Amino acid sequence: MQNVTVYLKCDRDVEVQSPDVFVSDVASLQCADANVSAKCKALKIHHFRKEDIKRCVISSLKMVELMEEACPGISVQIVGEPDVLVEWVSVNKHKGWQQGLKAALVCLVSFFGTAFTIMAYHNDVGINEVFTEVYRIVMNREPSGLNTLEVSYSIGLALGIIVFFNHIGGRRLTKDPTPIEVAMRKYEEDVDRALIAQAGREGKEEDV
Repeated sequence: MQNVTVYLKCDRDVEVQSPDVFVSDVASLQCADANVSAKCKALKIHHFRKEDIKRCVISSLKMVELMEEACPGISVQIVGEPDVLVEWVSVNKHKGWQQGLKAALVCLVSFFGTAFTIMAYHNDVGINEVFTEVYRIVMNREPSGLNTLEVSYSIGLALGIIVFFNHIGGRRLTKDPTPIEVAMRKYEEDVDRALIAQAGREGKEEDV
């Protein structure tokens, strides 16, 4: 196996559904030798026990060490992340009423929480007084009940939220990621970096 180069590209965070973690679960491999590639992908790099924390950090150097032991003489080039955060998740293949209940609760909390936030903001800035004063200036009389200005503002607010978040139902207005997706991605990256750094400081990272 002399002069055989294996390119190893690891992801920063990976979710697995099996307690046994293999190289193919956390990384992509490229090698001209198909036998070497298949052998390296089949290497087991971690096993989650039931009593363990269902999350671990694996160094790419650990994978390189295992690959070189299994295939002596190969050269491994790391082109991805230096550390991989692996999380073991248990997925229920038959989603029951619990999943639907959780989704409904999240929708309710999001709806009423957003409505309360908007009302609290409007109350703080005195939006009713502003509308009343604008109506008085334009119409030269006091408003009585619901007026065109308030209806137009409500419609414009809804349309503005839809355009800003680039999302309505299951459809997108453009192909760009939504602001929520961007914010969640940044949050996930920060969490991953923090967990990897914490594992390194505590000596829990699986390294050479």
